[in-house]
Amino acid sequence: MRAVPTAALTAALVLAVVSCSPDEGGQEGPDTDRYLSVGDSLTVGVQPTGGGQGPPEETDEGYTDFLAASLADQGQELDHERNGCRGEDTTTFLDGGNPACGDRYDGDSQAETAEDFLDENGDEVELITLSLGINNVAGCFEQVDLSDPVDASRLDTDCVEEGLERVDEELPEVTEQLREAAGPDTQIVGMTYYNPFLAPWAVEHAGESDPGTPGGELPDGRGVVDYAVEVMEQLNETLRSAYAEQDIDVADVEAHFDSGEFGVPEDSGSDLPLNVQRVCDWTWMCNTEVGPDIHTDPEGAQEIAEVHEEQVEF
Repeated sequence: MRAVPTAALTAALVLAVVSCSPDEGGQEGPDTDRYLSVGDSLTVGVQPTGGGQGPPEETDEGYTDFLAASLADQGQELDHERNGCRGEDTTTFLDGGNPACGDRYDGDSQAETAEDFLDENGDEVELITLSLGINNVAGCFEQVDLSDPVDASRLDTDCVEEGLERVDEELPEVTEQLREAAGPDTQIVGMTYYNPFLAPWAVEHAGESDPGTPGGELPDGRGVVDYAVEVMEQLNETLRSAYAEQDIDVADVEAHFDSGEFGVPEDSGSDLPLNVQRVCDWTWMCNTEVGPDIHTDPEGAQEIAEVHEEQVEF
């Protein structure tokens, strides 16, 4: 048998190694497993900055980042395609027009960008996470100072009801589009939300023997915090329903934050109800130096990541 020249053998080996290596520019090879995260500011780790004076900014400490890192530690390394932007609601997710997104989606909506990614990489996508819906109503609460009972009485409940209606109409469209683009075998995990609007109880009334009406009263006499509880329960039920219709698993963040538990734990050092303490511990809502800000702090993002991880199946 004729011997192969050394130079030719070396060249062949080099070619084989190159053909099995990632493309130039750090792109992954053709068999990369991928994770697509879509949604709002929680998806991209938005945190308050500048002592609370500047606009919130994206960080690498979102729940999606902690989730991807934890899965990698367990041997399930996924190439994370990180979508999402501050202020995204169901309408802007579908149609675009959110100024906070800038030119991130090249004039398209986040929904269109996600569909394009899934069309190109669908066979490689093992996991999709979705956080969407709270921005339909959050702005209605942020228009007033919830620690001022007079100002709180001007809460625009019509704005809230309109936002909930849009979630009810549009979220099923969002989940249907994601499921259709991803296919039946790709796992999608959607989350419920904690209730950041519990925080006025802590900021204004912590330690008082008679907390009065935390957060002030609406013109019809309902307490703002009580109203916020009703709103968040309705929002989360709408989310669960839309997820169920498309075989989407639920990361029940609402339950993990003990959102309905107003009892004060026996070992509490703050006299705060458990649900309020969770919000104070895991978000910026009770931080008077940089907040109130509804976003999770890094610890809260880690907690949400763990709730998602419980649902992930490989």
